[in-house]
Amino acid sequence: MKNISKFLLPIFTLTIFLFSCTKKENKIYLEGGTAPALSASVTGTIPLSFVNKDNLGLKLMWTNPDYKFTTGLSSQDVSYQIEFDTTGANFTNPQKVIISIGKELSKSFTQSDLNTIFFNQLKLADGIPHNIEIRIKSFLTNNNATLISNVLKFTATPYTIPPKVLPPTNGTLWITGSAVGSGWSNPITGGDEPKQKFTKVSNTIYEIIVTMISGGGYKLIQTQGDWSTQYSFVSGSGNALGGQFEKRDATQFDAPSVSGIYKLTFDFQSGIFTAVKQ
Repeated sequence: MKNISKFLLPIFTLTIFLFSCTKKENKIYLEGGTAPALSASVTGTIPLSFVNKDNLGLKLMWTNPDYKFTTGLSSQDVSYQIEFDTTGANFTNPQKVIISIGKELSKSFTQSDLNTIFFNQLKLADGIPHNIEIRIKSFLTNNNATLISNVLKFTATPYTIPPKVLPPTNGTLWITGSAVGSGWSNPITGGDEPKQKFTKVSNTIYEIIVTMISGGGYKLIQTQGDWSTQYSFVSGSGNALGGQFEKRDATQFDAPSVSGIYKLTFDFQSGIFTAVKQ
């Protein structure tokens, strides 16, 4: 009996050791969730106008997807992405707009916000109604469990933001001053007149390639012989190679420090000009 006990004792000890080293793994699995239900404050047409740009244009609301794991509802943070695209693109448009949202279950947009999305980002033509689609995606911070909402359809007509500086009334613009061939003559006469006339590239962009003399200055005039409709450099906004300008009969523009041929571009939409050596 004593010999049997000596034989069984090591086996019993080994059994206890192996049992104690065995862990039961409780793996946590995602069981799913419910796609967020998306709704909006308006239906049909989204209101857009520059006059009401600060007013509410659209409020989007959605439900919590309630992600479920084998241990119960998720305690992880849920994040969202709102997607804007044109109808028919099925959210594959390279220019579609994606806006990331934290834990919130709603997002409000002013009419200005929406116009920026449609006109500046989606590149939709202004003054024309466009068919828009919006949806939302939900996902977990540490999980790829993406759920996609229903799609809301709208019509929206983007507006053009008025130019920062009023463009030339008659669509004509000249440069004159000691920085160019004509000197400070106004009207500009002889062969200098066509050389110093800007090309109207668009309703808000004017360009000219002209020889400039360092150390001089210049002004822009809309009407030959009239000094009362000038454009001026905004002091402290830049230098001779670029900056801000405004409609004002005052400060001249300085010529670049190096004489040569320059391309001057005046963008009335942004109120910014540039002078680039050619």
